[in-house]
Amino acid sequence: MFLASNRSTTDNCVNLSAPGGHSESTSGTLQSTTVKVCVVCILLPIPVLAILGNILIWASVVRFRSLQTPTNSFIVSLATADFLVAVLVMPFSLVGSVGTWCFGQNFCVAHFLLDLTLCTTSIFNLSCVALDRYVAVCDPLHYPARMSTRRVTLLLFLSWLIPLLVSSLCVSLGTYSLNAPSGHRGARQESQTCVAQFHTPYAVAVSTVCFFIPVLFMLFAYGKIFMAAQRQARWIHAIENQVRQLHTAQNPSRDDPNQPHPARRVGARVGGFSIRKEKKAARTLGLIMGVFLLCWLPHFSVNIAFSLWGTRISPVVLDAFMWLGYANSSLNPFIYASFNKDFRHAFAAILGFRILGRRIRGCLVATQEGNRVAC
Repeated sequence: MFLASNRSTTDNCVNLSAPGGHSESTSGTLQSTTVKVCVVCILLPIPVLAILGNILIWASVVRFRSLQTPTNSFIVSLATADFLVAVLVMPFSLVGSVGTWCFGQNFCVAHFLLDLTLCTTSIFNLSCVALDRYVAVCDPLHYPARMSTRRVTLLLFLSWLIPLLVSSLCVSLGTYSLNAPSGHRGARQESQTCVAQFHTPYAVAVSTVCFFIPVLFMLFAYGKIFMAAQRQARWIHAIENQVRQLHTAQNPSRDDPNQPHPARRVGARVGGFSIRKEKKAARTLGLIMGVFLLCWLPHFSVNIAFSLWGTRISPVVLDAFMWLGYANSSLNPFIYASFNKDFRHAFAAILGFRILGRRIRGCLVATQEGNRVAC
């Protein structure tokens, strides 16, 4: 993201093979080509999955009216940001990661601007999703008022405006430098490099605004959601016990443990639901935050460390952590949609799973008409 650490090499942009016909040179060229092919095979699925997954999000919302809600507006905005990262940022980063930067310094600045803006927008949209779920779970009675169409629109506008302002200020104020890694000299090598290195105080400030503040908010929101889910599970369990005790008090002679009565069956069902709900909440929130931190925490930590220690960090590590952050854009549509039943049904219907297609379409149509159907 910030460290567009596209490696500078001694290869030429047009001809990647070394001059001369010596066997050592040829062997080195073949080895270098093999490594580059392996890197491309590893990295190329990231933008491909991001493009396909986020297009699937768009298609689901456009096709099924039941998904056209203010809540899913954040998911659509997140899909848009991740899609733009995959289309406008990743391909050029991939070229720089496996070879040399052949697009010039002016486009390098534009690439840095897009990279910082779109990746930060994606993170801010993730924070909006956390805020929406926090209000829905922790204050459901006031959810329609607090997450009205006007406020959702404002949050979406700020999620795109603030990253654009931050990246524009970084470019206009010159808070970063585009330098070649240590050991490379000359104008030719510098022209083949696109490495955005923040100056020390700005690296800390930008990383705090673009990542650490949102991640602290997400941890707070999802922590509150988890505790609320636990409280609801305990309330359901208490209701189950009260129903059982009430039925026993009203029908003492008919309380046969070997003959399950309706109240006990309802209580068991509710109790089982409370346990499943608590476990599902723990798995869901743990996966969402675990994937997000796994993808972005190494990059932002290295971003600050790079500004402090510079060349002590391997360029390979910088590239690996940069692409680990990009991978979050390909995982987001599958993570957030997998925990939404309507999105799962829409995905299956769009992808043409015929075995479930008829039932899925019936469920979605019934949802659109306001009917309650167990899908």
